[in-house]
Amino acid sequence: MQVFDILGDPVRRRILELLATGEKSAGELVAAMRGEFGISQPAVSQHLRVLREGGLALVRADAQRRLYSLRPEPLAAVERWLAALHPAAGKKKKPRHEKKRKKDKAVLAKLPKVPKRRKGKG
Repeated sequence: MQVFDILGDPVRRRILELLATGEKSAGELVAAMRGEFGISQPAVSQHLRVLREGGLALVRADAQRRLYSLRPEPLAAVERWLAALHPAAGKKKKPRHEKKRKKDKAVLAKLPKVPKRRKGKG
């Protein structure tokens, strides 16, 4: 499954949002998904498996618990791809006054030229 297929599911996106705040146990994730989406423990386990196999989440055993964490590298690759798709993405916005000044210059450039007055005539 490709990253965009994985990110296409709202439950998986929400799990990633929770993991972005720090490591979570499977039980914590199940409780959160049950509360927000009304889905069962096996359904959450399936989503976690997809995230693991897709390389977006890591799991480690801690005694009886399974702890999940975010693996950010694939998301960084998506971010770079999106930035390349939209060159303005990720660039620092210019302050408003700079944008306004540029627009003003463009408007002034479209106005007809007024001949300069000659000195000495009046």
